[in-house]
Amino acid sequence: MEGLFGFVLAGLALAGSPGPATLSLAATGAAFGAREGLVYAAGITSGMAAVIAITASGMVGVLMALPGVAPVVTVAAAGYFLYLAYRIATAPPLSEASERGERPSFAAGALLSLVNPKGYAAMAALFSGFVLLRERVAADALAKAAVLMVIIAAVNLLWLATGAALTRCFRRPRLNRAINIVFAVLLIASVAFALVR
Repeated sequence: MEGLFGFVLAGLALAGSPGPATLSLAATGAAFGAREGLVYAAGITSGMAAVIAITASGMVGVLMALPGVAPVVTVAAAGYFLYLAYRIATAPPLSEASERGERPSFAAGALLSLVNPKGYAAMAALFSGFVLLRERVAADALAKAAVLMVIIAAVNLLWLATGAALTRCFRRPRLNRAINIVFAVLLIASVAFALVR
């Protein structure tokens, strides 16, 4: 496979950089703990599999070219991220885990991936910018998808664990609350940044 090393490096940079999905995973780890966030992480990873399939098939380009679709998708995505940021910011401190409300679900994670503009942009760049298997379009797309899924799963678990580890360092409820709020603000900022680019 030619170009694999460059593809992996680019995949790590694009999938692992701070963005709505990665920051929401860190925030979920901080607010609910790594174990409680595994189902959410699985949802985000599964949603990214769908994003990869949609991007590789060219459906994103066709859909976004339809008149009026892009603004509706943008507003819906922004609304969902604001809701998610609110849930993260208002989550009780990690020390009160037994008294918590709902943890982010598998469906919430999958939906986040499906409405995340950064995910589509990153996958489009990776699929159009690299060739792993020359003159074998289907095999090339499958190889890219397989490599990306491994990268995405590993990166998602790392962000989730990082958020949980950060909160464990600060057992005081006020610091836990501050961490949750910081992650929620970073999530909103990352969405705003993705939307204005």
